[in-house]
Amino acid sequence: MFLAFQQHNPKAHTGLEINLHFSTSALDNGLALTPTMGWLHWERFMCNIDCDECIRSSCIEIFSSCLFMEMADVMVKVGWKDAGCEFVCIDDCWPSHKRDTQGRLQTDPKRFPSGIKKLADYVHAKGLKLGIYADIGTSTCAGYPGSLGYYDIDAKTFADWGVDLLKFYRRFMPDWHQLGEGRSICKSQQYTDRF
Repeated sequence: MFLAFQQHNPKAHTGLEINLHFSTSALDNGLALTPTMGWLHWERFMCNIDCDECIRSSCIEIFSSCLFMEMADVMVKVGWKDAGCEFVCIDDCWPSHKRDTQGRLQTDPKRFPSGIKKLADYVHAKGLKLGIYADIGTSTCAGYPGSLGYYDIDAKTFADWGVDLLKFYRRFMPDWHQLGEGRSICKSQQYTDRF
């Protein structure tokens, strides 16, 4: 980052013009050209893990595919999409606690009975994009499966589902030297052309 101060009016002693110049590097693939703007469920809904204790009639109405479909509808209806908000993002607590027999992440069957692909199709039909949370370590913040050791298969799974954005945490990484594993995630994602 380069920071330059310049007097706005040389005859006045007040008012400075600040020019900020940032140096960045990124893949030249046309992705992430602007800041990510959209809606993320975490601040309001978090996990709401105990579906039997929900105030509403079912967990489906609390934190589920229905919530994200409803939010996509609202984003279009009230003008968020027209204002540049394009992402509907799922945070932690969406997966099952176990991977399938091929090692792929699975959705929680109560929260996402039709899977992420159907949700992504719905969000895309609204002209929006779907984002999802994962962790580069052994588990997510809430204890669901992390991507450590599964970067290639997880990148392919997310791409197959139609996910457009990945929000990765580094919570449960066994050693700091393994932070370089993040590069493996990027390499795994490069072949997908999705995120």
